[in-house]
Amino acid sequence: MTRFINLRVASLAIALSAAASLAQAHNAWLLPSSTVFSKADTVTVDAAVSNDLFVANHAPLRLDGLQITAPDGSTVKPETEAKLKLRNVFDVSVAQAGTYRIAVINAGAFASWKDKATGQTKRARGTAETIGKEIPADAQDVTVTQSSGRIETFVTVGKPSALKPIGQGLELIAAGSPTDLVKGEKATFTLNLDGQPAKGLEVTVTAGNTQYRDKLEEIKLKTDDKGQFSVTWPTAGMYWLDASTKDNKTTVPQAKERRLNYAATLEVMP
Repeated sequence: MTRFINLRVASLAIALSAAASLAQAHNAWLLPSSTVFSKADTVTVDAAVSNDLFVANHAPLRLDGLQITAPDGSTVKPETEAKLKLRNVFDVSVAQAGTYRIAVINAGAFASWKDKATGQTKRARGTAETIGKEIPADAQDVTVTQSSGRIETFVTVGKPSALKPIGQGLELIAAGSPTDLVKGEKATFTLNLDGQPAKGLEVTVTAGNTQYRDKLEEIKLKTDDKGQFSVTWPTAGMYWLDASTKDNKTTVPQAKERRLNYAATLEVMP
């Protein structure tokens, strides 16, 4: 995430050590050109997986599971979709008054096993319907894990409207509107897991432009018994909120564990 050019070996070692302390797993995100419009307009959304937050420097985010929900609950198709080397980009016509939910949903499974003939470990990814077909009948030490992920952002035209709860996987619910966030003010959210409060879950909030900071300056939070947490926004700008957990409530045959991830891009106004 940093640039270490023309440094001597000693300096390089120090720099790489510092970079390692800041390193994160690749972040998957949606970045809208704006989250608030006064009237009908078009929002452009970048979709990527990156080392530096909101900087497309690793790979595009696949849009197979893209779901755009209008304020009235109808599904909206993206416009002018472009698949690029480091990011995917699409436009959304936001014509209705109210709040849109723009999300990429991942519901699948991955497996690992030992090949009987060679003893080597093999891996495969797929859906709940296909993952079983990827595993040979004579495979040994088979492990299947179900995955559930939601990456989303929100856009409001005019006055915000209520968002209908999803009730599946990890889900963020704002006490007010997820597009009505202001620097210096406290915002309260609830994290639900399958429609119920996610208690004691760690939540990380990170401001964008991490490539220009020596420290990530993450805000670490934890949900209470009602699944709630609050954050006071230190600065204006785009933020990335993420949380993850795991349990054994699987719906995929052979899977003994379910891993759940959630990430949202939120804009905080000055």
